Amino acid sequence: MSTAIRGEDGLARCPWGVSAPDYVAYHDEEWGRPVRDDQGLYERLCLEAFQSGLSWLTILRKREGFRAAFHGFDPEKVAAFGPDDVERLMADAAIVRNRAKIEAAVANARAALDLPGGLAATVWRHADPDAPGHRDTGDVPAMTDGSKALAKELKRDGFRFIGPTTAYALMQACGLVDDHLIGCHRRGAYR
Repeated sequence: MSTAIRGEDGLARCPWGVSAPDYVAYHDEEWGRPVRDDQGLYERLCLEAFQSGLSWLTILRKREGFRAAFHGFDPEKVAAFGPDDVERLMADAAIVRNRAKIEAAVANARAALDLPGGLAATVWRHADPDAPGHRDTGDVPAMTDGSKALAKELKRDGFRFIGPTTAYALMQACGLVDDHLIGCHRRGAYR
């Protein structure tokens, strides 16, 4: 059973939020906070895709490297990347060097720019603010009907490296659902 636990500061957090020092700030200040702008959602979508198969801690620790390499995750700038940029990124040790994920980030920037109404409007149509809370990490789903629908819509619109699990991680990170555990001091903080 993995319920909310008290950190050294006395605040109850989701267990992962106290598992490493880097996670405390991310848990308390960012994870689950609504992200409603296209550039912010594009960044999170890219980072969630790069995280696939890796530890989120790896991504957090390389985040500034990603931001530098991808020009602050400005979709217009990334959409203009060509083969030379992909090769530059493949040689950049400050990021995760995975060709399929790099090429997906470029393709996703182009797809995001083509969305009528923008990426934020598309993503937020799948928000589930009334999703039930969970007391135990074992009860938190890896995907939902909403994340399946979001992944399907994004794939239809030309996005790559997005499936229902990655879509759900995006939804959790960007406040479309509140998956802070019941008992966590951040649960309900953004309503």
